[in-house]
Amino acid sequence: MANEEKPKKKGFFREFKEFLARGNVLDLAVAVIIGAAFGAIVTSLVNDIIMPLITWAGGVNSLAELSVELRPATVVLVDGVEVVKDALTWNYGNFLQAIINFIIIAFVVFCFVKVVMKIKSVGEKVSDAVKKDGEKPENKE
Repeated sequence: MANEEKPKKKGFFREFKEFLARGNVLDLAVAVIIGAAFGAIVTSLVNDIIMPLITWAGGVNSLAELSVELRPATVVLVDGVEVVKDALTWNYGNFLQAIINFIIIAFVVFCFVKVVMKIKSVGEKVSDAVKKDGEKPENKE
């Protein structure tokens, strides 16, 4: 019984290496990296290209400036010290900017998915054509 072989334990780093070598993990890592880069591009498109045009057309520096004052700022005396109570404002510009950002980002993602699906469709057609060309032609008499 002394010669019985014990099952070999995999080392921690070997298991980790096998885990990383799986296709799913690598695909996910690539997707996260590309997604982050794509997000930066879309954010720049929205913030640096589209929003300045919208705010220029609206005559403001930023949509965040758009607000309605519900209660003006007031100065009150508390124990002989002037205390300023800030105005109460309804900042609808921030909300409008968030909506516009969402619509633009959704549109860009939609276009990106359409392009990827078109490329995939063309690739499948090419793959099918290659498979058909690889088949033996039947004798037609």
